[in-house]
Amino acid sequence: MQKIKSLMARQGLKSPQESVVDMSPVENLRTPSKEELRELREQPTDPQAEQEIIDSIEEVYYSSDSFDMVQYELEKLPPDLNLQELEEYRDKLKRQQAAVSKRVADLILEKQPSYVKELERVTSLQTNLQLAAVICTNARRQLRSSKEGFTEASLGLLANQKRRQLLTGLLKSLRTIKTLQRTDVRLSEMLEEEDYPGAIQLCLECQKAASTFKHYNCISELNSKLQDTLEQIEEQLDVALSKTCKHFDVSHYTKVQLAYKLLGKTQTAMDQLHMHFTQAIHNTVFQVVLGYVELCAGNADTKFQKMQYRDLCTHITPDSYIPCLTDLCKALWEVMLSYHLTILWHDEHYKEEEAAPAADVSTVGRSYVKKKLEHGLTRIWQDVQLKVKAYLLGTDMSNFKYDDFIVVLDVISRLMQVGEEFCGSKSEVLQESIKRQSVNYFKNYHRTRLEELRMFLENETWELCPVKSNFSIAQLHEFKFMGQCRSPSVSPSRQSESIEPVDLSLFEQYLQGGNPFEMQIDNKEEETEDVLASNGYESDELEKCVYQDYDSDSDVADELKQDYVDEQTGDVPVKSVSRETLRSQKRSDYNLNRANAPILTNTTLNVIRLVGKYMQMMNILKPIAFDVIHCVSQLFDYYLYAVYTFFGRNDMNMPSASLPSQGSQAGLSRQTAPVYLYESSGLGLISSRLRTTLSRIQESLIDMETGGETAGPHAPAEERKEKVPIPYLSQLVVLTASETLYGLAERVVATESLVFLAEQFELLQPHLDTMMPSAKKPFLQQFYSQTVSTASELRKPIYWIVAAKAIDYEQMLLLMVGVKWDIKEIMSQHNVYVDVLLKEFEKFNQKLGDVSKIVRIPLPVSNVLWEHCIRLANRTLVEGYANVKKCSNEGRALMQLDFQQFLMKLEKLTDLRPIPDKEFVETYIKAYYLTENDMEQFIKNHREYSMKQLTNLVNVCLGSHINKKARQKLLSAIDDIDRPKR
Repeated sequence: MQKIKSLMARQGLKSPQESVVDMSPVENLRTPSKEELRELREQPTDPQAEQEIIDSIEEVYYSSDSFDMVQYELEKLPPDLNLQELEEYRDKLKRQQAAVSKRVADLILEKQPSYVKELERVTSLQTNLQLAAVICTNARRQLRSSKEGFTEASLGLLANQKRRQLLTGLLKSLRTIKTLQRTDVRLSEMLEEEDYPGAIQLCLECQKAASTFKHYNCISELNSKLQDTLEQIEEQLDVALSKTCKHFDVSHYTKVQLAYKLLGKTQTAMDQLHMHFTQAIHNTVFQVVLGYVELCAGNADTKFQKMQYRDLCTHITPDSYIPCLTDLCKALWEVMLSYHLTILWHDEHYKEEEAAPAADVSTVGRSYVKKKLEHGLTRIWQDVQLKVKAYLLGTDMSNFKYDDFIVVLDVISRLMQVGEEFCGSKSEVLQESIKRQSVNYFKNYHRTRLEELRMFLENETWELCPVKSNFSIAQLHEFKFMGQCRSPSVSPSRQSESIEPVDLSLFEQYLQGGNPFEMQIDNKEEETEDVLASNGYESDELEKCVYQDYDSDSDVADELKQDYVDEQTGDVPVKSVSRETLRSQKRSDYNLNRANAPILTNTTLNVIRLVGKYMQMMNILKPIAFDVIHCVSQLFDYYLYAVYTFFGRNDMNMPSASLPSQGSQAGLSRQTAPVYLYESSGLGLISSRLRTTLSRIQESLIDMETGGETAGPHAPAEERKEKVPIPYLSQLVVLTASETLYGLAERVVATESLVFLAEQFELLQPHLDTMMPSAKKPFLQQFYSQTVSTASELRKPIYWIVAAKAIDYEQMLLLMVGVKWDIKEIMSQHNVYVDVLLKEFEKFNQKLGDVSKIVRIPLPVSNVLWEHCIRLANRTLVEGYANVKKCSNEGRALMQLDFQQFLMKLEKLTDLRPIPDKEFVETYIKAYYLTENDMEQFIKNHREYSMKQLTNLVNVCLGSHINKKARQKLLSAIDDIDRPKR
């Protein structure tokens, strides 16, 4: 009993039918399905027998819903179970269940039609009730509306209007008498209070009353006096109208307009208003510029006041240029804001007039004023542009500092934004003038930056610059503009404004006060803060302290915190700590946490920051976007060309005559690696795409005619002004020491910093693409596909030089010459040259580990180095086998033994899989066994082998399985293959 309960408790409670079914341990009976129950119900049964079965059900089953029938039945089981009794009892329960199911189904079928019919009646009744409720609601609402809107309102209005008319007539009569008595005194008071509408109204009323009572002598004299007063009011009204051009006041302007309306001179007022705005613009800008000119002149000479505005702008000094421009834009903003508020006032006033039921509105006058105001938008903005243009072109900004010029662009960009919101203008006048200044400035700026980049490259010792492992260009303040929520033209100085809703225009933002030009240069000092000044270690406090100890004094910090060189003097930042000291500190401290830190140099950071500055200028001034992007590409081109020039050239035969070698810098000696390794293997050859890129850079950017000191912007030829002298590697960089693997650390830093720079350019491509004009986008795509993407390809020629010098391949060739290959017995011991070669690889591996302690060697670099070394070794093996004069089958087996021993030991030194050029050696060794026909096909298919190697293969096979006639035929085939190369 307990076992059955525990079993059911573990399996969970089931339905009574399932419980009954599961009680049988012998057979598995199914619960009848719906179809079976329907068939059971349709079968004829005895009602009396069915009733008896139902009556036989125990009362406890009807007790409650919570009744546990399973528990109940299990408790009824006797201690000693009998299978037959259990099955009989189970059959009884099943019969009871079937009878109950049939009875329930019959009752449902019997009552279903009545249920459906009643449900339809209820639904119909509900619909009718809802319709009745709607009808009642509408009737009551209409009745209430009729009562309130017709009966009460109309009769009340009629009564009030009648009472008002009676009182107005009485008041008018009394006021006329009173006005005639004290007109003079009241008019003077109103003019002092600037109540022009009241004064005019009073004057006109007096004139009307005076005309009625003109038969009195006193009234006749008063009439002429009132006419003079009215003319005086008009003069004061014109002065009051001019005041609204600078500081718009709603109440003041409302009085003035109402006064002109009373005079019937609304159109004249509009003409006068636009004349005042034009005059206000001229007077404002003249006074602002004059104030700065006189302040800088330092004397009370009045000659400046008599100058024309255009001439006056030429006397602005560079120091006062930006403050004066800012104040100029502030003053012009006040004028434009006043005009904007004037238009808003008229729009609201016309809406009120249209809403007033009894308003006497002149449609012709309103249309004239509206057109006059709309036309005035363009006129006023044109005046503003011309005044600012004269100011912009009055000073040569080519010698401005970069940050100052960015502020100028920022101010003009904001002014153009104002113009677009003011009247929808694209500000062609401003764009053209600032474009002229920008092109002039940017040419000089870019030329200076290229010269500085050459200076940095020639003084660069290619050491690691310590940065965090999560360093990205977004951390540099030059790229902060990319993360702002406003348009790209918003400068960092406006970050505080970025919390404003994006859909608000400048006029809406500053409607209640303030000025969009107030915060232009306040945050300039913050912008110069370099986030890299705090870079170094990321977590360990001790490491942070170690970095900070020398960060504040080192040349790295100076170069990162200062902007290249002084923009005015061209002086280089003074270095306070020697590079040797910095190098020792980096080795001892910085290596603690540099597992994933990017490899880059100070020069790389300078180039990245310079790109950020260029992009800022491009964001603010879209018309010169292509010129800027072209200069950005020149920065990358020059950096790539310099890295190749410093580390990728050698004194062997170069694949391109347009790229001469620099043997003194690469230092690859003739004894170290024979020329055949270079020519036949193709390992050191740059790809055709990279070769084309380097040739293009050399032709378009590099000045090959002038040397380092004599080169510069003073070159007489116009085309040479656009070029930069070829850079030369610093003498502090030594690439000839075998202990350092021929400057591998410097090569890794230089090459991987270039790859890092290319990766940053890839990240910037979408942003550059959005700013590039559609017609010029192919240039950007070509730059990325043919230049940026080739940066990683420089690894092969640069690291090939190290690989070619790190292993003594010539020694291996000399050892292979002394090996006897025409042996008659199969050897079990490999030759000595294999061990010598493996020792060379072990030394190489050890030196590689030593270099990795100085600079992290990324996996791609390690793979390229090992690939080059193994390929050169394998090709040296083939060349050694090609020098064999006599060889037997046993000798060929010895070659295979030597090569397998070399592979087996080599696989323990490197994780590079598969071993490069493994098939190159094996195929050449096995070719010894080929027949004449197979050998001829082999010669045609395997052009990777040199003519000498193929010829030697044929000569060695002579006499073994190739005769002299076949030899001549095969040699002719080799000559035919080589002839097209000649």
